[in-house]
Amino acid sequence: MNKTRKPDGKTAAGREDRLGAALRANLARRKAQARARADQDEQQEGAPAQDSAPESEE
Repeated sequence: MNKTRKPDGKTAAGREDRLGAALRANLARRKAQARARADQDEQQEGAPAQDSAPESEE
């Protein structure tokens, strides 16, 4: 038989806290990876990553 439990306020709040913490950790990890890639690109090319795209002539 399938029993469904209704989350009480304490359990739901704990879940929200865990999910929020996981999202913040994931964002921090992704930012660190992006910074590392940008630094690596700068070292390989010798120019800042933002300015590496050629400007169009008009």
